Amino acid sequence: MQIALIQMPVTADKQENLRVARRCLEEAAAQKVDLAVLPEMFCCPYENACFRTYGEPEGGPAQEALRKAAAELGIYVVGGSLPELEEHRVYNTSYVFGPDGTQLAKHRKVHLFDIDVAGGQSFRESDTLSPGNAITTFETAFGTMGLCICFDLRFEELARCMCLRGAKVLFVPAAFNMTTGPAHWELLLRQRAVDNQCFTVGVSPARNEHASYVAYGNSLVSDPWGTILCRAGAEPAILYANLDLTRLESVRRQLPILSARRTDLYEVRER
Repeated sequence: MQIALIQMPVTADKQENLRVARRCLEEAAAQKVDLAVLPEMFCCPYENACFRTYGEPEGGPAQEALRKAAAELGIYVVGGSLPELEEHRVYNTSYVFGPDGTQLAKHRKVHLFDIDVAGGQSFRESDTLSPGNAITTFETAFGTMGLCICFDLRFEELARCMCLRGAKVLFVPAAFNMTTGPAHWELLLRQRAVDNQCFTVGVSPARNEHASYVAYGNSLVSDPWGTILCRAGAEPAILYANLDLTRLESVRRQLPILSARRTDLYEVRER
């Protein structure tokens, strides 16, 4: 499966962000990719003050732009994420569209990013956003895929559930910052790949040092052995990777982690 990781700049101009996303998707499609991935909040500054203002209800213009691009370009589009409005709530939501424009999945970020790192980043998504309540996988011509957003990546239980549903690749639109990114971004993507013996694909916005929230960038792909197949820097870029999905079978034969699990023991009990 040929994929593209679109590490695009995100500005305060929603329409310009949509135009840039479309141009990048067109460039990726011209390279004959099967699937392209956009970053978290690809059409909106990553700020609590912006989420409701830039948000849209189900079927809104950004979602329609993604659907149209998938159908016209004939590729799968993992649409990063965007603020989704439902009644009085705002969700951080990722939409996936198939090559015919059909919506294949919708993932609302389950774990909200509420952190306060001493000497580093402080941010509370829960001041504005509501959490989703679903584990998300979707079907493609290449098999089952998994989808989560940014902070979700830190929770192995979520990744394992996607894996047990048959996910061969975990797609992670994300915006790790300059505190958490250098410390944990590569580590987590490689660890989830090794733990679950699948591919992981992390896609970030390009870094903007002048933004109030500075994304780390460094979009990357890890294979099931924990090998980095490609990695961006801080600047805008489109990365391409060929995911040999037969690699999962080979790795799982060599290291029987999934088949050797002791589920009879994995329960916290009173001593």
